[in-house]
Amino acid sequence: MFVDEAHNYKNLFLYTKMRNVAGLSTTDAQKSSDMFAKCRYMDEITGSRGVVFATGTPVSNSMTELYTMQRYLQYDRLQELGMTHFDCWASRFGETVTALELAPEGTGYRARTRFSKFFNLPELMTLFKEVADIKTSDQLHLPTPEVEYHTVVAKPTEHQQEMVQALSERAALVHGGTVDPSTDNMLKITSDGRKLGLDQRIISPLLPDEAGTKVNQCVANIMQIWRDGQDEKLTQLVFCDISTPKPAPSKKVAKAASGNLDSPEIHALETASSMPEPEPEFSVYEDIRQKLIAGGVPPEQIAFIHEANTEVRKKELFSKVRTGQVRVLIGSTSKMGAGTNVQDRLVALHDLDCPWRPGDLEQRKGRIERQGNQNERVHVFRYVTEGTFDAYLWQTVENKQKFISQIMTSKSPVRSCDDVDETALSFAEIKALCAGDPRIKERMDLEVDVSRLKLMKADHQSKQFRLEDNLLKYFPEQIEKNKGFIAGLQADMQTLATHPHPEDGFAGMEIRGDTLVDKENAGAALLDACKEVKSSEPVQIGSYRGFTMFVSFNAFEKQYELTLRGEMSHKAMLGADPRGNLIRIDNALAQMPGRLASVQAQLDNLHQQQEAARAEVGKPFPHEQELREKSARLAALDMALNIDGRGRSQPEQSAITKSERLSVLDRLKTPPVHGTPERPHKKEMEVR
Repeated sequence: MFVDEAHNYKNLFLYTKMRNVAGLSTTDAQKSSDMFAKCRYMDEITGSRGVVFATGTPVSNSMTELYTMQRYLQYDRLQELGMTHFDCWASRFGETVTALELAPEGTGYRARTRFSKFFNLPELMTLFKEVADIKTSDQLHLPTPEVEYHTVVAKPTEHQQEMVQALSERAALVHGGTVDPSTDNMLKITSDGRKLGLDQRIISPLLPDEAGTKVNQCVANIMQIWRDGQDEKLTQLVFCDISTPKPAPSKKVAKAASGNLDSPEIHALETASSMPEPEPEFSVYEDIRQKLIAGGVPPEQIAFIHEANTEVRKKELFSKVRTGQVRVLIGSTSKMGAGTNVQDRLVALHDLDCPWRPGDLEQRKGRIERQGNQNERVHVFRYVTEGTFDAYLWQTVENKQKFISQIMTSKSPVRSCDDVDETALSFAEIKALCAGDPRIKERMDLEVDVSRLKLMKADHQSKQFRLEDNLLKYFPEQIEKNKGFIAGLQADMQTLATHPHPEDGFAGMEIRGDTLVDKENAGAALLDACKEVKSSEPVQIGSYRGFTMFVSFNAFEKQYELTLRGEMSHKAMLGADPRGNLIRIDNALAQMPGRLASVQAQLDNLHQQQEAARAEVGKPFPHEQELREKSARLAALDMALNIDGRGRSQPEQSAITKSERLSVLDRLKTPPVHGTPERPHKKEMEVR
């Protein structure tokens, strides 16, 4: 079974106990459940080798998508590893992090918990690559054009600024629980915020069309590129997922009573006073088309993807774009994204709004950065409006891009990672531009630096504590222990030297009180002694060359083990050959010089580590000054930007520390000011 555009089947039900973690969706789509059942059936009849998924964006939105892909393609492998439940999978590869984010209304901040740090990435990618063949652009070296990005920032109008404040007030009421969800909710505020970021006339068509909006700047750029590309018939794409054109309402014929098509009742309804037609809604698509036509673009060179409502019409439209008959094509990501091959003459792409998923941006960019494009350099314009909901949109895409950037790479992943790549950093820059305050970008950078420096300081302190512990306990213990080993091995070597084998002879072995000087007899007696050992506890059976012999059964190795004890222990595994066992015993004793050299080298190494630890212990954190300065600057920015969202206007209120406040007992002793009786606090009333 071959599945193309497999990313369309990611809404598979997620079994998880995690709550209040952003980025985890537990919704289910029937087509995804159906696809999962088919994959399980194909795995059963083909031995997990009968399903092929093809997609350019296997992870386009959140962490759950990679897990979902693995459920489709390697369910049996997940079962083998005990990771069929998402929580088990996430506990091995993910970590929830709580951080401050711009609030959806774009005017304040909030704490949000989401998956943004991941570890064991090499193991995760090794597991995923059992079923995935990842090819990135830096590996394929396809003949694609060079892309130049342009971020066009529009200043908000006065109406937009006022409505953003209204959105903030609405969000505060919804968050406080004072508004009925059927009247207003965050989803509705989110929708209004997205519309407001695009054009104020979407909220109300009566609002004026001001020159500096991003729609008008987009029209100006389209016109300029259209004029410059007249000779080559260069084409452009405009993406906009909001305010798409609505189909004309179709007039439905009332069903005639009793099959009579000429019913008097129908005539009566037709001749009745008709209801006034509703005023047409404002459409960004139609507004762009009318302005382009007014600027001199022939109407037949402008098209909406929504007008091609059949596959035949779509192929015909794509052919016209490739030949340059249609030079401006406007559409949404869902209709003009994957599968749109019109790249032959494309020179510019315009992103009027920001989609929710980074994969949608990749799909948009893939229409122009594509092999077959005749242009060596192409342009991607991204339009944003300062101080509007655009800031939150680009931030959301940035957070989603973090995980994707760490996973979908041709480079070897690090052990753990929470940074973003260049693509995500460009999202962060766009977010800072949208917010309209350069201090936000500075605060973002400072927050990253301070977090990094705090981790470095914590690691430095841990190392200092570890060094102190090693100097006080570990190194002295290990040095004395190795000195004891050396003394013991030297004594055993002396014992061995005083009990040598005679020339061409055998030193003899004492077993069970009998002294055996013949090798055959000694070996046989040794095997007989082993048979009498019934447990794993060592049993003394005799002596050999000045060492006491003990025999035990090693259940792990399933062999008998002989231990020769002097000052130290020397072990040899016994076999079924009597003479071979004697050779093994002599070899074990002959290894003492090598063991002595190894212990001596280890002792020297311990002395070197001890000296190095003495030199390092007590050293201050090298970046302490940088951390102090950046932490102070971050705190100042937090106060200036009103991070806590409480709207304090008196800085001195936040400067009062806990130690400076009066305790409950002190308040009781302090008489209230006359004329302004102090209302007792609830806890004070309990004390009274």
